[in-house]
Amino acid sequence: MFSVLPGDPAQMMLGQNEDSQQLAIIKKKYGFDKPVATQYLYYLNDLSIISFHSNLEEDYTYLSPNKYSANKLFTIGNTTTVLKFPYLRESFTKQGKKVSQVLSETLPNTFVLAVSAIIIAMLLGVTLGVISALKKDSFLDKTIQILSTLGMSVPSFFSAILFAWLFGFVLHKYTNLEMTGSLYELDDFGENMHIKLKNLILPAIVLGIRPLAVVIQLMRNSLLEVFNQDYIRTARAKGLSEFQIIKKHAIKNALNPVVTAISGWFASMLAGAVFVEYIFGWNGLGKEIVNALNTLDLPVIMGSVLIIALLFIIINIFVDIIYTWLDPKVKLQ
Repeated sequence: MFSVLPGDPAQMMLGQNEDSQQLAIIKKKYGFDKPVATQYLYYLNDLSIISFHSNLEEDYTYLSPNKYSANKLFTIGNTTTVLKFPYLRESFTKQGKKVSQVLSETLPNTFVLAVSAIIIAMLLGVTLGVISALKKDSFLDKTIQILSTLGMSVPSFFSAILFAWLFGFVLHKYTNLEMTGSLYELDDFGENMHIKLKNLILPAIVLGIRPLAVVIQLMRNSLLEVFNQDYIRTARAKGLSEFQIIKKHAIKNALNPVVTAISGWFASMLAGAVFVEYIFGWNGLGKEIVNALNTLDLPVIMGSVLIIALLFIIINIFVDIIYTWLDPKVKLQ
């Protein structure tokens, strides 16, 4: 799909130094002179743990010594089969830097941002959801519902612009927050990197607004449903206080749909952080994807998508395991 994007990656790489001879060399080096289907097979070959490589230097699949470390299994004719780690190729625009290195530099920042946003959404969402359920149909309940509906309706990029302008510019002298900034920044002398946690506050809040709104709604509805269960009535009949009933019985059983939603949101945040990171200048995977799209850096784009998909699968498996702790009726098979 990315191969049909308008523009020529080879021309983007050469810039103003482009000439027909250099263009032909670049296209041959990266396989751009091959049909799209062949390029796709080449990419699968690079990703595969067991891959096949030509012994001829003029072929794209030739295994050069500096490409990556691999253990040769066997050779048939001009083709050698090797065992290796998945190879995500090299960035087109970062002077031969491997995509795996680009991801290792940006993914931790996005992970910190996503985890912070999820923590905010869980702590505030569960608390406000419980309050809303306990104060059902009251003015407080209706206010929380209106705010949560508004939170789900407002796009992340609009919230990011609004928060950056309001708290980073208009109220800067009170908040001491910046409109843009990342987790690590150079000091005033431009020599050493240091952590600036205050730059995490605004993007984490903005990224957590939509999952926060979802958690509030789910927690409220789930808790109201749990309150009607027989074991809650039994607990009340035994004389347990309302606080003990909520803490020991209701909340734990009401968390199942919340955990399901949060798992999906956490994985989505790794991709959805694109707008938030770009607006706040947060040096994460989302901002890297935008930059890669602007420069047609296809290996970085495809590697990012694959990593996000892989994390989505891992998180969902992890959530299935958590279910067995939240609900004893669910058993691992």
